[in-house]
Amino acid sequence: MLNGQKIIVVLPAYNAAKTLAKTYREIPMDLVDEVLLVDDASGDQTMAVATELGIRTIIHHETNKGYGGNQKTCYTKALEMGADIIIMLHPDYQYTPRLIPSMVHLISSGLYQVVLGSRILGRGALRGGMPHYKYIANRFLTLFQNLLINQKLSEYHTGYRAFSRQVLERINFQADSDDFVFDNQMIAQIFYAGFEIAEITCPTSYKEDGLQHQFFRSVTYGLGVVKTSLIYRMQKMKLARFEIFQMNTLTR
Repeated sequence: MLNGQKIIVVLPAYNAAKTLAKTYREIPMDLVDEVLLVDDASGDQTMAVATELGIRTIIHHETNKGYGGNQKTCYTKALEMGADIIIMLHPDYQYTPRLIPSMVHLISSGLYQVVLGSRILGRGALRGGMPHYKYIANRFLTLFQNLLINQKLSEYHTGYRAFSRQVLERINFQADSDDFVFDNQMIAQIFYAGFEIAEITCPTSYKEDGLQHQFFRSVTYGLGVVKTSLIYRMQKMKLARFEIFQMNTLTR
């Protein structure tokens, strides 16, 4: 524990047998209290590797629930386990666990309630092998979202995140998509609830697993991001109109 706060790392796993051990062994266990792995009906030896590594809390989905569905299980269980700070780390080693102490300290100190590991701050994304079309889409979508949401994040699309318990109890992440746009919807909810988000530079190791499949999946994700941003903007406009109505009513 750090400052009396329980720290849990959650690993949303799917076919992560080849990279899980490398990821797990870099987690700073002198700081982290628990590691929780949720296996989303993997077709490889992810469960066997997790057991061999000695991960004490493992949940296995009998049927695949999707990337967002996996995270819902992760966060729900972490809260049940009494986590005060939850770090979501991909077990495919795209993000280094060595940034966990920095992310945890930003939250435990009370400076921020949410921390993102950004691949865009610095030049980590392209150096790490992110395809150029994904990099360009990332920059375009981030600009679009910053304009509509009125924020200044370097990216909205990183999968490396740390949350305080207060944030996960405040937002209704169970209402979000079970697909990849889940991450983006969470950020919109966090900003809508009034929380600030910190970012730290994060190197990345990107591995493409089928270019055509990834491309069409990215298009679907991008459309979901646009929809999320538009919904956020409309809700904020409705709220603003309601506040103006209330003010006018009170001053009559």
